[in-house]
Amino acid sequence: MSLLGGWAVTPVLGRVPPVCYRRLMGRTPAFCGLILAAGESSRMGRDKALLPWPPSAPADTFLSAAISLFFSHVDVVLVVTGKNEAALAPVVYANGASLVVNPDPARGQFSSLRVGLQEVLSRGRDAAMITLVDRPPVRAETLAALESAFERATAQRKWAVIPEYQGKHGHPILAAREMIEAFLRAPETANARDIEHAHQSEIEYVAVDDPLAAINVDTPEQYAALSLPSQLLPSS
Repeated sequence: MSLLGGWAVTPVLGRVPPVCYRRLMGRTPAFCGLILAAGESSRMGRDKALLPWPPSAPADTFLSAAISLFFSHVDVVLVVTGKNEAALAPVVYANGASLVVNPDPARGQFSSLRVGLQEVLSRGRDAAMITLVDRPPVRAETLAALESAFERATAQRKWAVIPEYQGKHGHPILAAREMIEAFLRAPETANARDIEHAHQSEIEYVAVDDPLAAINVDTPEQYAALSLPSQLLPSS
């Protein structure tokens, strides 16, 4: 344990949790990062969470890069897993995140969302940054822009902010307490898109100049096709 500016800091597997820096900035974040990673990746043939990222010069995986991105804005990141718990746990814990298990991932992605959001509320948070692990992490400046848009939107009583690239909605979604509760109140047979459409007037869609916000990777062909100009690569 060390002291940083009068705060006691305990490293997590060699890294200092970002909470210490946010406390020093005098901020108490309401956000919790939430990454849905419980899918079986059947079309990919291997767990998408562990795909090297970026493909051309891998320094990370989809999962570890998403965790790192969220930790630049929050002090708690939750990763929802399913049958792949054992495979993903080392990555989750090595990067300082927390693991949440969906006991029945066969119910689909919406069930993982609900499991994760319930844990968000259980931890006393009232907002969540939500992404899917099969989406390459957006650029850091994109997430910063979305967080700023969220602050403005919630001041106007909006429930969520969703990025939009060339007319296509993407991730991460920034959801306030009202949107979280709407997801949790919905029938288990519903899906996130149904809830989004039912509350479109409460959602702020934010145009972003970042194709990563709208990329979805489900197959080996889609992963192999990822070819990013240098200006789109994650910041070092």
